[in-house]
Amino acid sequence: MTKKPVLIFDVNETLLDLDHVAPLFEDTFGDPAVLREWFAQLILYSQTMSLAGQPADFANLAGGVLRMTGAIRNVAITDDHVADLKEAIGTMPAHPDAASSLQMLREKGFRLATLTNSAPSGKPSALDLAGLGDFFEQKLSVAPTGRFKPHPATYQMASTKLQVPLEQMCLVACHVWDTIGLQSLGGKGALVTHGVNAPIHADGVPLPDLVAPTLGELVQMVDQAWGDLQD
Repeated sequence: MTKKPVLIFDVNETLLDLDHVAPLFEDTFGDPAVLREWFAQLILYSQTMSLAGQPADFANLAGGVLRMTGAIRNVAITDDHVADLKEAIGTMPAHPDAASSLQMLREKGFRLATLTNSAPSGKPSALDLAGLGDFFEQKLSVAPTGRFKPHPATYQMASTKLQVPLEQMCLVACHVWDTIGLQSLGGKGALVTHGVNAPIHADGVPLPDLVAPTLGELVQMVDQAWGDLQD
């Protein structure tokens, strides 16, 4: 690689703090840890819809998975619960080091964009409300592809929109399934674990190029690895 990679950030949990939603699950299920169960199922079924060739809206799927989780746990989920979930997701705050990390990357000459499973709503996004929107040259949604990450079409769409080859892109995410998606197409992967995720060490599974526990530490590694390359 002779040029700085274009850094493509996942949004939910990577830049925005998913634990903001935990009180809703504590109130509803009596256990804030059900948040992680619900989120894992949401990702599983978003990917299922893509593999099955079925279009879906991520927000609607999130509500449907909440109702499914309630049925499994014998908890009645009402329309109010689904509305409260939508409100909580839409107001997730940024991780404390997100703004300073993005500012450093921009000062170092990196191009920054986002790629999210969430569809645009016509209203200020959670990213904008968290004060991070202006750091990015483009805020991309997978919606035009009719598929969710890590379907190849989502990263190929980002490549086209940003006018940069896939091999010159780096996916920054809190989820290994997301970094694997771009790495499988020849791009780079940078994983921030936030204390809740980790790489998969198994034969044939691409390891992220960079791994760090916080965004602040990850951007330092990004700068060390690629900061001296051409813009």
